[in-house]
Amino acid sequence: MTMRRRIVLGAALAAPFAAHAAPQLIAALREGGLTVYMRHAITDRSQFDTGRLGDRAGQRNLSAAGRAQATRLGQAIRALSIPVGAVLASPVFRAADTAELAFGADGYRVEPFLTADDYTPDAALLSANIARTRARLAEAPRSGSDILANDILVGHIVPLGMIIGRSLSQAEFPEGALALFRPGAPTLIGIVPAEALIAAAP
Repeated sequence: MTMRRRIVLGAALAAPFAAHAAPQLIAALREGGLTVYMRHAITDRSQFDTGRLGDRAGQRNLSAAGRAQATRLGQAIRALSIPVGAVLASPVFRAADTAELAFGADGYRVEPFLTADDYTPDAALLSANIARTRARLAEAPRSGSDILANDILVGHIVPLGMIIGRSLSQAEFPEGALALFRPGAPTLIGIVPAEALIAAAP
């Protein structure tokens, strides 16, 4: 990735935290046709990751605040009439739980390519997962109706940073935030913090 491309992406990431930007991004979500990379909801930072998939006790899970945040995100998406197509989630519990709380037990499917980096110690597999995620972000959402939906990938902060070519701070991409991509390149158009989306709901 060129330095110029990184600067452009960095500007796009910073913009959503200006007060005027979130309403424009939420309007884009309501129009549909985007692929959204959603970070899992708020986690319990007293817990530590072991890197063992399938071991809930050995993972950093959602806190009570995170479970409430994920539930409210789903409620806000429905209240704002944001069209949702496919919902894919990392198999790490904090991501899968976020997807289930927001979209229902039957409203998502687990995809291994969205696995967190610290659960993917094999460098070749991690590289393949990042490439697959980037390719999925570039795909246009598929819709079986006249409504153009948004596809949602529920994942983690480090893989998204690897996709855009730089590390992301917690302030830039907080837990529960949504990074909006237009299919094609793909093009990151901005980030909506969870609280901004929840506050916009009627």
